[in-house]
Amino acid sequence: MGAPAPLLDTTLDQLRTLIAVHTTGTALGAARILGREQSSVQKQLDTLNRNFLTLCGEPLVLKQGRGKDVLFTGTGEALVDMAHTTLGDWAERIRDCRHRVDRTLTVGATRYTLGVMADACADIAPELRHMGVELKVEHVRTRDLLAKLRAKEVDLVCGSRATHAGDDGAADCDVLELARGGLHMLTNLATDQVPDAPIAASSLPKLPLVVPSSGLISDFLRGWFGPAHRDRLTVVAEIDAVPFGLELLGSRLPVNGCMLVTQGLGAAVGDNRIPGGETLRGVDVFDDTGVGMEVLVGVFARKGERAKFADDHPLNLLWNAIARRSRPEAEGADPAGG
Repeated sequence: MGAPAPLLDTTLDQLRTLIAVHTTGTALGAARILGREQSSVQKQLDTLNRNFLTLCGEPLVLKQGRGKDVLFTGTGEALVDMAHTTLGDWAERIRDCRHRVDRTLTVGATRYTLGVMADACADIAPELRHMGVELKVEHVRTRDLLAKLRAKEVDLVCGSRATHAGDDGAADCDVLELARGGLHMLTNLATDQVPDAPIAASSLPKLPLVVPSSGLISDFLRGWFGPAHRDRLTVVAEIDAVPFGLELLGSRLPVNGCMLVTQGLGAAVGDNRIPGGETLRGVDVFDDTGVGMEVLVGVFARKGERAKFADDHPLNLLWNAIARRSRPEAEGADPAGG
């Protein structure tokens, strides 16, 4: 209550404006990204300058002439950092409050684990409706799986990740393991180049590979061949998603090679549950490197968060629904990956 008036007059909206000016360099640039008039942004900036000149003895920004970016003073740079922290803290607290009132549950799933999430959500849909809980589902790329969870963009996520044998690789998460497996190879090469027998991981550098730039497969290659794995491999094509790789290898383009996928995804292609791989052959890949890499398919929640809530909290309802569905078939579940 004893805080100085110029500080109390500072609003969250003014802090957002200050961050926008810092990001774009000018009041005009900030106005464009905020969808406001330049005069409105300039008025807020002038107010902040005046108030913090009174509080700190230095304004936040200095004008450098027409058409030039404003110059942030030392005080201005410090306040921008505090603004980021303040707005971030408020957003996090609001997310926590949302959890306590149980009105929204945001879940994520990779493309090939969506069915797992969808089936469990259907099981508890009547309870969620009775509780007035809104369910939101987001598509999450495998490479972003835990990052989305840690950033609190989702409350629970289902997908695959590369781990070592016996390790879930997520010390800061609660993990419900659904299946484990290895890798599979899809190829348009003839049998004299790639036999129909399982192939050793150590032989991959001898083959033309179609690989993603990041994600689970890249994690495997890094684990097998080290940080400079691309220097040891022959990469004939780089892809961003499996469907594109299937189309590429099945097209009339002169691209002959091998694409690594999870065993579950390879089985799905072989059974024609995923289109595009009808002309490709599949062979398993076994790990002879001694590294012990595995694909873990699972459900992930932030460590200890479920324990804060009762069993009838939406987060626990969904977690338990997935667990019930996974028990009878966990041994045969497809480690599909996403």
